Amino acid sequence: MADRSELAAFLKARRNRLTPSDVGLPAGLNRRAPGLRRQEVAQLAGISVDYYIRMEQARGSKPSRQVLAALARALMLTVDEREFLYRIAGEQPPATAGPNRTVPQEIRTILDNLAAPAYVVDATYEVLAWNRAAAPFLGDLDTVPSHERNMVRWMFREAADHPQWSDADTRDFARAIIADLRAAYARYPGHPALSALVTELLGTSRRFADMWGAHEVEVRRTHRKRIRHPDLGPLDFHCQLLHISDTDQRLIVYCATPHTRTASVFQSLAAAAEG
Repeated sequence: MADRSELAAFLKARRNRLTPSDVGLPAGLNRRAPGLRRQEVAQLAGISVDYYIRMEQARGSKPSRQVLAALARALMLTVDEREFLYRIAGEQPPATAGPNRTVPQEIRTILDNLAAPAYVVDATYEVLAWNRAAAPFLGDLDTVPSHERNMVRWMFREAADHPQWSDADTRDFARAIIADLRAAYARYPGHPALSALVTELLGTSRRFADMWGAHEVEVRRTHRKRIRHPDLGPLDFHCQLLHISDTDQRLIVYCATPHTRTASVFQSLAAAAEG
């Protein structure tokens, strides 16, 4: 059901947030109130002024999906605001086009300043950015084509009898990734790259097919890892996973308990990266 009062208040608030220069319009004269005028929003959205005024007055017919899309563009709404607009208008929000692969500069700065191995993946688990301390765990990704930097593909390329699958933590980690990947599969229906990845692994990995067939769905959270690194030895740490809401990416940080051997190893990696 549409909430006309909430829709009216939201449109007015978003209109008042913008200035003519924000949307490429001249400022003009005799502008007494902040924000855009109603006729300017109508012009930008390609709808009649009377129709827009009725929406801001909580009357008139329910706006169509085409009108909502035009208003979202005209008012320069964020992804979250667009979703809210559709819902208060009584419509299902449109699906997001696909996983975002552009890492914000602020996240890259955080990566570079972290004194622990850390990297960023998109919703399909393609590694998009990493710091130097993460190199011993990810390898030299600068020499790897971008389409080969996928953590799910790395994990399930290993044969069913590979020693990694005898470890309970590894199996739990794999199940968590698959459950998160299935959640992404629902968020981005029909996305070519994601569909191709799932189809490929269904055909090449029986273990993936079994886990995928369990239909577990869960956005991934923190996970403990205990590994024996070929160069660094035994390590025990938590993968702290932070969701980047604007891009639906994940910042994964390896966090060790202070004053442990693993913490000392991470400190050495950070020092070597700075050097």
